[in-house]
Amino acid sequence: MTAPSTAELKEELGRLATSFRLPTISKELAPRLLDAGHEDALTLVHEVFVAEADDRLERRVERLRQQSRLPHGKTFDTLDDKRLPRPLAGKLQKLRTGDFLDNAINVLAFGLPGTGKTHAAAAVGHALVAQGHRVLFTPAYKLVQDLLAAKRDLALPKALRKLDAYELLILDDIGYVQQDADEIEVLFTLMAERYERRSMLITSNLVFSEWDQIFKNPMTTAAAVDRLVHHSVILEFDVDSFRTAKKRRASK
Repeated sequence: MTAPSTAELKEELGRLATSFRLPTISKELAPRLLDAGHEDALTLVHEVFVAEADDRLERRVERLRQQSRLPHGKTFDTLDDKRLPRPLAGKLQKLRTGDFLDNAINVLAFGLPGTGKTHAAAAVGHALVAQGHRVLFTPAYKLVQDLLAAKRDLALPKALRKLDAYELLILDDIGYVQQDADEIEVLFTLMAERYERRSMLITSNLVFSEWDQIFKNPMTTAAAVDRLVHHSVILEFDVDSFRTAKKRRASK
């Protein structure tokens, strides 16, 4: 690999110092070293700055991982993607880059229980956290209960603003929301608030045609589906559950 030029080192030092919120150092350090005839020192200083950047990212990622509530161990390293259809595995690999977050694209994962939806969703979350993105993983019913409590305390707008800080909100098993009128209202409000602004990744045992079991009212169901699908990636886990696959292997 070709060593960076003096101009490249100078530019990179300035960028790193700016990212550390050190504007004076960003402006003055490299020019002063060069003016004093210490061009060789640029490489050493650059190495120190890179080490600081790496250390800051590592600490940030650890904080984000703790805040994310992602299931421990459910990562791409432990995901058996060989059992998944190739198009589905390809979509998951694209999602792990995080590019979809830039356009507030939603991800909707459908499949029967035990097919790996939760593991795949968590794996995407872990990959994004490793890049410094803010992610929150939560069972859908729990988040709905939290929002209901906030509504009772007249603090629903504050709770929604807090959730808005997360670039990706992973709602696991939306089909298990208990579906009374208040729960439907806060769930729909959450979806409406994030529409075209922030991404959601939702797993569901119910296909869209069955979502009237969640939202009850056909118009509410249609409005919720419309907001989610408008900018979305659909993941279909059309595979055997782990238990079924294990049973089949054992019977051979």
